[in-house]
Amino acid sequence: MAAEIFPTKKPASVPTVQQYQQQNLNNNNTIQCCNWQGLYSTIRERNAVMFNNELMADIRFVVGQSGGTQRLPGHKYVLAVGSSVFHAMFYGELAEDKDEIRIPDVEPPAFLAMLKYIYCDEIDLSADTVLATLYAAKKYIVPHLARACVNFLETSLSAKNACILLSQSCLFEEPDLTQRCWEVIDAQAELALKSEGFCDIDAQTLECILRRETLNAKEIVVFEAALSWAEAECQRREMHTTIDNKRKVLGQAVYLIRIPTMGLDDFANGAAQSGVLTLNETNDIFLWYTAAKKPELQFVCQPRKGLTPQKCHRFQSCAYRSNQWRYRGRCDSIQFAVDKRVFIAGFGLYGSSCGSAEYTAKIELKRQGVVLGTNISKYFSDGSSNTFPVWFEYPVQIEPDTFYTASVVLDGNELSYFGQEGMTEVQCGKVTFQFQCSSDSTNGTGVQGGQIPELIFYA
Repeated sequence: MAAEIFPTKKPASVPTVQQYQQQNLNNNNTIQCCNWQGLYSTIRERNAVMFNNELMADIRFVVGQSGGTQRLPGHKYVLAVGSSVFHAMFYGELAEDKDEIRIPDVEPPAFLAMLKYIYCDEIDLSADTVLATLYAAKKYIVPHLARACVNFLETSLSAKNACILLSQSCLFEEPDLTQRCWEVIDAQAELALKSEGFCDIDAQTLECILRRETLNAKEIVVFEAALSWAEAECQRREMHTTIDNKRKVLGQAVYLIRIPTMGLDDFANGAAQSGVLTLNETNDIFLWYTAAKKPELQFVCQPRKGLTPQKCHRFQSCAYRSNQWRYRGRCDSIQFAVDKRVFIAGFGLYGSSCGSAEYTAKIELKRQGVVLGTNISKYFSDGSSNTFPVWFEYPVQIEPDTFYTASVVLDGNELSYFGQEGMTEVQCGKVTFQFQCSSDSTNGTGVQGGQIPELIFYA
């Protein structure tokens, strides 16, 4: 009976702030309810409804370059509260009474991301728009958004994008990001130089990289990367990609490539036949390699210092016994984590306890089951309890506070030294390593004992 007298009514659907934001991103920015203010309990929620909304808008922005502009509404008071630049534009002594402002140097998605932060106090970044958003945040002095952009870039930093981010970080005057870029470029130089992003850098950044003393790369790789950049630069300048034009766009930067420090084979089969060097330069460099009286060269003749590898040794002692440590194609594995970004270059491994012997080692580095680096190589053990380095083709970037799995499968003399008195935590300079057992280990290696006594890294 009560149900008949008082029939139940479905509550009216209240649009969420997120729904309004999505509508407004799509320019479907109308408010259906005449008393919409009463639907939201906080000023933050009510402000968010105004994001990209024509309701009460008193300024419009035409954002983007000609042919790709977008007209966006704004509210002077909200914008002035969020940015000192907007405050000066709308309320300062030189404020102009305009209904529309053109902003050709900012991309529409980046401008919308900045408006969303100002209106909604939300940060919405993506890899495609973060650099443009950083530019907008810098231009309009929105420091917390700029800091969030830099943090996003730092966490997504890799050898693939380090060179182009180095160029941008210098432009945006972000020294912390610049330093992070250099760390990646130094440690993973060959990957960074071979990346597509390297060809997109400006000439000033190219010279900075070519001057770099700690660049951890073969000089032939540096030379080939410079030629790839020169080809891309010719295309940017709408020049034919001839040998002469490549040399022309490289200019004096060519002398920053330390060609005389290449191996003779690399020079003879690479740089000498590239056509970029003049005949006199080629002859003089050949004389530099072979003659007792060496000619003067414009090129830098001292090899780069590169990076000095560091070692994290996780055992306090090692031993051997007649009945162990044995290898039958089984896997020795350990998990580790660090508190700062490092680059694992390889492992230090024990060798034979029964005299000199040769081993074939397959080393592997994984994160959550995904293989990040692997290599198969041989090393010679002299019968001592020393460790012997085995290297990855390229150093592997390791992010902090995440466990990675280091594994090795050895083939060779079955009996070898093994580590004892393992430590769960090891301090190496400014980096702290933590170790734990791995389920991948099928040959007995764990925290307390076994193989993989050393991690070789750059920091």
